[in-house]
Amino acid sequence: MCGRTACSLGAERLRRACAYRDRGGGRRQPDWVGAERYRPSYNKGPQSHGPVLLSRRHLQQDADSSERVLMDMRWGLVPSWFKQDDPSKLRFNTSNCRSDSMLKKSSYKGALLKGNRCVVLADGFYEWQQQQSGGKQPYFIYFPQPKDAMDKEEEEGDEEWRGWRLLTMAGIFDCWEPPAGGEPLYTYTIITVDASKDVSFIHHMPAILDGDEAIRKWLDFAEVPTQEAVKLIQPTENIVFHPVSTFVNSTRNDTPECLAPIELGAKKEVTATPSSKTMLGWLKNSQEGSPQKKENDLPKWKSQFIHSPSPKKTSAGILQQWLGKGGEPAAKKQKV
Repeated sequence: MCGRTACSLGAERLRRACAYRDRGGGRRQPDWVGAERYRPSYNKGPQSHGPVLLSRRHLQQDADSSERVLMDMRWGLVPSWFKQDDPSKLRFNTSNCRSDSMLKKSSYKGALLKGNRCVVLADGFYEWQQQQSGGKQPYFIYFPQPKDAMDKEEEEGDEEWRGWRLLTMAGIFDCWEPPAGGEPLYTYTIITVDASKDVSFIHHMPAILDGDEAIRKWLDFAEVPTQEAVKLIQPTENIVFHPVSTFVNSTRNDTPECLAPIELGAKKEVTATPSSKTMLGWLKNSQEGSPQKKENDLPKWKSQFIHSPSPKKTSAGILQQWLGKGGEPAAKKQKV
């Protein structure tokens, strides 16, 4: 399942990261509906709002179905047929939708057959592994990142996005209208599949669309019928992950510490990898629109996470300490 995500890019960077090639081969950035409601977050849970991609034709009937729009939607699908006056009265959890039942359950089947397919955007998602001791260890799971993900992203005349590669998850959305009238509510669910062998400890994971062609087919409901689109819903092994602090267990905690790699075991020797270096560099340099916390609100790190912890250090100071030591935890396909 997918119970928590992160989407921490600032609004303009997020829009640039979603640039795509249209039918004519030109590079375009999608328009953004509801951009003013977007709030970056390192720790998003169900019922929060987040950015999704969808075909413009859902909002404008005469539009080219290949055109994309960014839209702010609430996580947790409310079916259009729900008749009560308050969507919170929905009695079942619709934050995730199992791929093997999405064409069987009425909550999802109608929306899917109408072509209400979307792509949920995130830096990555969190999952928890049950420990023999009885606790649960959280992990952050994301796409492998290019070496230049921490380079300057705002160079004049540079149309290509060189920053963090967003995780693109297949979703279904619907539009619910209050029976008594009022503003329609757009909501989504994330489709899940059996986990790939590298992350089999989490059992189920989001259906990840890897590459622009897969995204194009999933979104272009006018050209790609449902029967063909659902073939894209498969596990992927093109992901990396690393352990993070249990600080992320509470959605009240919303700072870069949620994503930062940690060491599992104080005496365990770890080796820096390109993925972990990229993650730490990105966290250090990506501050646009980041939720800020006062010094006293920072987590009290335990000794097994950081050598010689100093509770008074700021987030940037902790990350600088890791970068200087060259002892970051391995991020790529850890065996757990």
